[in-house]
Amino acid sequence: MRTRVVFNQKGGVGKSSITVNLAAISAHQGLKTLVIDLDPQANSSQYLLGDDATYSADKPALEPNIENYFEEVLGANQSKGLLGNALGSILKNRSKGLEAYVHQSPFKNLDVIPASPQLGGLAHALESKHKIYKLRDALQQLSDQYDRVFIDTPPAFNFFTLSALIAADRVLIPFDCDVFSKRALQSLIENVLETQDDHNPHLEIEGIVVNQFQAQAKLPREVVQQLKEEGLPVLNSMLPPSVLMKESHHKNLPLIHLVTDHKLTQAYQSLFNEIEQA
Repeated sequence: MRTRVVFNQKGGVGKSSITVNLAAISAHQGLKTLVIDLDPQANSSQYLLGDDATYSADKPALEPNIENYFEEVLGANQSKGLLGNALGSILKNRSKGLEAYVHQSPFKNLDVIPASPQLGGLAHALESKHKIYKLRDALQQLSDQYDRVFIDTPPAFNFFTLSALIAADRVLIPFDCDVFSKRALQSLIENVLETQDDHNPHLEIEGIVVNQFQAQAKLPREVVQQLKEEGLPVLNSMLPPSVLMKESHHKNLPLIHLVTDHKLTQAYQSLFNEIEQA
């Protein structure tokens, strides 16, 4: 099983789109694939599961979800009724693994563990109880069920992002050719390397995914060239801008299931082939 984290501390760089579309191509090629959504915005969840994973003030988040899993890790379900049947709750919860929170997507070979808007509220308790390795351990128990795992992360370096990096083999870094994104790359890479040193020596930066790349524009070309000259691992397959992505989001159809021969779909296919062959 190969586990990838799609991570950037800057929002709006296409993390969810990249996560879902690479996972969809993986599944389309016959690899049993799981998407784990750790971003409270739940964009990956909604992209793949549509209205079922869409929440609002009067519509709760889809359950079971990743928040429920981390509640189990904390024993939160048990603690709510601490004066009642606590022991029975503990034993029941400990018998459940990460697979209990998986939802089947409409697409063959592609499963999802959806996000929850309240996930961030658990971070402090999880940190204080030193639960940073729980996601890694839970994923290891799924190694015979999935060939590929893609983890979508929040736009922050927090407990959940760190958990994902500890659980992963590889990191993909979305980059949108913006000057601010370039400035943020140094701290991002430092965070990844620190995680590698302190927690996960097997973690690799698989590459920087250039998103919204306008090949005819001077500035994007210059920015990408600067990254390469600085020795950063820019992947050769770059993703062009296209209104098709918005249509893909609206229809809850990954590109490989929407228009297979479109240039954006083909760019994603090229990106998938590149990272798989590395």
